[in-house]
Amino acid sequence: MAALLLTGCEGDQEEIKAWMEQQKREVKPSVKPIDPPKKFDPQPYAALDGVEPFSNQKLTVALKQEAQRTSVLLAGEQNRRKEPLEAYPLDSMSMVGSVAKQGRQFALLKVDALLYQVKVGDYLGQNFGKVTKITETEVALREIVQDAAGEWTERISSLQLQEKAQ
Repeated sequence: MAALLLTGCEGDQEEIKAWMEQQKREVKPSVKPIDPPKKFDPQPYAALDGVEPFSNQKLTVALKQEAQRTSVLLAGEQNRRKEPLEAYPLDSMSMVGSVAKQGRQFALLKVDALLYQVKVGDYLGQNFGKVTKITETEVALREIVQDAAGEWTERISSLQLQEKAQ
């Protein structure tokens, strides 16, 4: 019986194969024609006409542009003598107290386990920070920093009195 079933299916396969061959011959694929390649137009190398990228002339122009960008904010700052607290970043300093002497207010700043007295007009931090005001709980200063565009701008910062946990 199994042999009868197998022989019955064999005839259908021949018909299917014949139908598939007929379909292959009748179906025509529709392929769009490929665009012809663009004409290549060679260009002469003209690097000798421009400025050499590593020339002194190009460096001089770049340095002049940089010098023009340096703001008037920095004019006096770059020529003065640096103070010791300008070697430390502002976040490494902590205000631990304040003292009034002869009518002037001084802040006590702790940096690297050393204590410094700071008055209005002193400089601290690495961003040209100048102390503008001292109160019992805060040291206010004006810093000169570069923004994202490379322009120099003023920024107001402060150090708050650090109270020791008991």
